[in-house]
Amino acid sequence: MNTPHSILILDEQEMIRRGINSILKSMAEFNVVADVSSGFEALTVVKSFKPRLVLMDLKLNDLDGVELIRQIKKISPNSNIVVFTAYQDDDHIFQALEAGAIAYLLKDSHSDFLTEALLYAAKGEAVLHPAVATRVLSILIDSESERRRGSSNLTKRELEVLKLIASGMNNQEIANALVISHSTAKAHVSNILGKLQLSDRTQAAAYAWETGLMQRSH
Repeated sequence: MNTPHSILILDEQEMIRRGINSILKSMAEFNVVADVSSGFEALTVVKSFKPRLVLMDLKLNDLDGVELIRQIKKISPNSNIVVFTAYQDDDHIFQALEAGAIAYLLKDSHSDFLTEALLYAAKGEAVLHPAVATRVLSILIDSESERRRGSSNLTKRELEVLKLIASGMNNQEIANALVISHSTAKAHVSNILGKLQLSDRTQAAAYAWETGLMQRSH
């Protein structure tokens, strides 16, 4: 028989903790090591047990939920954190996922969905509530659309510079190839990164290849 997944439950509402406890204690796949109502209690349990799973709400009186996720991941990197909350706004969703949560579930989830999500999370697989998945997908699509619009806003010279970046040239090499000054080449690179909302040359090069710009240039 497989060893059950250790799990810590964190929620301020006792009724919710009782309900989850009742569901999980009837399943051989899980071992509830503790259920607590505060962030500080949760940190104590994590330090002692290093649970495989932490099922937690983001709404806490003593600690910020997102910051708690970061602290838990520092203490126990192998603990997979499943957010179980009523918050479904973009800020909470993305901040929690960026902090290290592997799953984001809403409290209207059916018990079967909750337990299935926990089993996936225990294996290190990400799970999102359907409403959350819709929001995440929408944001990603909007972001990619914005980047593609940025590409269409590049001037002919900026497109030339982008292709040279993707071919591996540094600013001086770009300046030599286009017979422009080093400062002008640097300015073009900066403008390209800004229009495409990219942080560095590596991302710019990847963008050029991913969007087919380099293939079209050959």
